[in-house]
Amino acid sequence: RLAKNIRPHYMFNRRRNDNHDNNSNKDDADKDKQDDSEKKKEENKMRPSTDPHAFMARLLQYCECPQYLRRNFFPMHPDLQFAGLLAPLDAPHHVRALDRSEFREGVVLDKVGKEGGSLVYCGIRSQDVEIDRVLSAGIRCTVQIDPRAYTMPGKSFKGKVVSPSAPREKDGTYWGYTTRMASSIKAIFDEAPYSGGYDLKIGTSERGDTSVDDPSFGASGNDADAMSSFQHAIIVLGGVAGIEECVDADETMEISGNESKSLFDMWVNVCQFQGSRTIRTEEAVLICLSRLRPALFPDQVSNNGKKKKKSSTVLSQVEFSDGSMSDESE
Repeated sequence: RLAKNIRPHYMFNRRRNDNHDNNSNKDDADKDKQDDSEKKKEENKMRPSTDPHAFMARLLQYCECPQYLRRNFFPMHPDLQFAGLLAPLDAPHHVRALDRSEFREGVVLDKVGKEGGSLVYCGIRSQDVEIDRVLSAGIRCTVQIDPRAYTMPGKSFKGKVVSPSAPREKDGTYWGYTTRMASSIKAIFDEAPYSGGYDLKIGTSERGDTSVDDPSFGASGNDADAMSSFQHAIIVLGGVAGIEECVDADETMEISGNESKSLFDMWVNVCQFQGSRTIRTEEAVLICLSRLRPALFPDQVSNNGKKKKKSSTVLSQVEFSDGSMSDESE
């Protein structure tokens, strides 16, 4: 009986080691589970969009954003894996570091200037701009800067927050676009961002009633009146099968695809002699905007296609450092 209770000392050590190993294995298993859950969460965040509309919207927003702000608003995402292959816009609001631009896009920093206003990063090297108010950090805003500040090295930049439409309203400078997603073609009109909606609706189709190539296009009749007095116009482009297919797919619409033209003030064929079975959407956008511009803004273009001379009241053009390569092209 006494002999049965006696155990060699190495047996006790072995049991202690077994308990220690079990606890270690349990801790390792818990840690692995935690790592796996975190990895799954990260994978879910980095999963590419399954909705093609969200994918397209993200690309459009990325292209519009000035290159020096993209890290602030666009974290790593699979949808943007090949964004470097996209053709850069190099639009006027994609201001370079050495440009003496009166207007700049910026992101509000979590800092306050000497005079109590928020500091905004506007792409100026080693210089943040103090604005005339306090805004929440992380939002994007349009800042107007006194151009003389660029010629005063060492002095802090000061500016004021303005509407994104201010550059266009002041001297006609194009200042980018906004991306809006609509759940259906009906929602395009019902969810218009303007109180009165769109007062000029142009539908594009190869089966259009009128063509841009017609000599009388936009020169007389109801079309001319509508195009000369509009406040907010919208140009709608369909997919491969046209706007008609979009209308047929919208269950909230009470009309069929063959009656699609009743939704618009103008039903236009912008490329009558296209010579191709289909036109890509990215090609159709450029074609439509360039071909409809003379009719929509006749005061800006003369009969021979040359721009009219601007009046002397227009401010001098913004200086661009054209000698340097665009940051988007690098």
